[in-house]
Amino acid sequence: MIDRLLNWLERSTCNFLAAVTIIDELKQKGFKPLRQNEEWHIEPGGKYYMVKNGSAVFAFTVGNGLSSFKNGAKVIAAHSDSPCLRLKPNPEIYGDGGVVSLNVEKYGGGILYTWFDRPLSMSGRITVKSGDTMNPKEILFDFKRPIAVIPHLAIHFNRGVNEGNPISVQKDMKPVIGYFDPKIIKKAKEGSGILLEVIGEALGVKAHDILDYEISLYPIVKSELCGLTNEYISSPRIDDLSMAFAGLEAMLSTCDISTDNVRILAIFDNEETGSGTRQGAASPVLRDMMERICDRLGGSKEDFHIGVANSFMISADDAHAWHPNYNEKYDPTNHPVIGGGPVIKINSNCKYMTDSIGAAIFKELCNEAGVKYQMFVNHSDVAGGSTLGNILTSQLDFKGVDVGSAIWAMHSAVETAGVSDHEEMVKVFKTFWK
Repeated sequence: MIDRLLNWLERSTCNFLAAVTIIDELKQKGFKPLRQNEEWHIEPGGKYYMVKNGSAVFAFTVGNGLSSFKNGAKVIAAHSDSPCLRLKPNPEIYGDGGVVSLNVEKYGGGILYTWFDRPLSMSGRITVKSGDTMNPKEILFDFKRPIAVIPHLAIHFNRGVNEGNPISVQKDMKPVIGYFDPKIIKKAKEGSGILLEVIGEALGVKAHDILDYEISLYPIVKSELCGLTNEYISSPRIDDLSMAFAGLEAMLSTCDISTDNVRILAIFDNEETGSGTRQGAASPVLRDMMERICDRLGGSKEDFHIGVANSFMISADDAHAWHPNYNEKYDPTNHPVIGGGPVIKINSNCKYMTDSIGAAIFKELCNEAGVKYQMFVNHSDVAGGSTLGNILTSQLDFKGVDVGSAIWAMHSAVETAGVSDHEEMVKVFKTFWK
């Protein structure tokens, strides 16, 4: 299982490729595709998936039919995106000596200085002329090799760098992709630019046919185990792909087991920027999907509301592990540790959806799975973040709980998680769906 997780993390270098990785696994297990702009045909016992805008994936099994829907959906939600740097339009900046840098903006709230002096690659989606204005062709790509670096300023020019170093994304974080002959630069300025020419050549399309793109930079770092006994997972994008893949692992393991509920794995996009997109948790995409499932199973509007009222959601997004160097940042009695098991996340100001009922249900699931659990509450003087759970409840009033595995360096270019925590979270998810 852990080897598969490491492989998934390395393949999923952006939100679009994370979706592809999930879809490939679902197809191998016999899940059938559904499209929003086509009529759905759903049968009891069937396995299906739907993709939204290429970066959000929703997989479900329908159990014994309408009665299973009315008994309630069992939902596990996570997200496909991670903080990164993304290319702006017209990205190339030309400097002395033919050096070409890229104009980028930050996506989400990353720990910016962890991106310096690392080999970086690019992946994402380009849209290309197709002859149909309303339906341009979409192509995914991944360079899979180092093509850029963001060099630090030498300490000799900034003697106070280790006493605190405010970072301007616009000024300090322009990735350098190389230096070029003046003739090449002149030609690039007259055409589509050096980068689009390279991308077009790699994908077999003409640069001037590329209409637009969504391209992310990512660190070329191997996902691997570390620690004296290989107890840690070190990788980019652990938050939140580790939870997305834990949900996927559980779905693939339980999808052929008969159930009297509907199982749903909901992998949204854009959680790191507030979920306010058509593929994000604040959109009606999950509600619309559930309404169609109910309708296709012969249910009424009343049946839909009964099913929602009986549903339960596990919102899975990684949690903050106690850090041995910063004890003062943590609540004195509710600070989870790596290796301590799944974490239940609580916030009295409702940044998480967890209430006492949701927490109690998850604790019992842990007990049934034979795994220990932990509690996370913010230090009372430290503001925390939010996640999918309370955003989704604005669309569907599920009962539920926010959980995650404890990790270090959340939103760093490279994060650290626990091997046993991932294994135990999968056990709990399987128990939930069996």
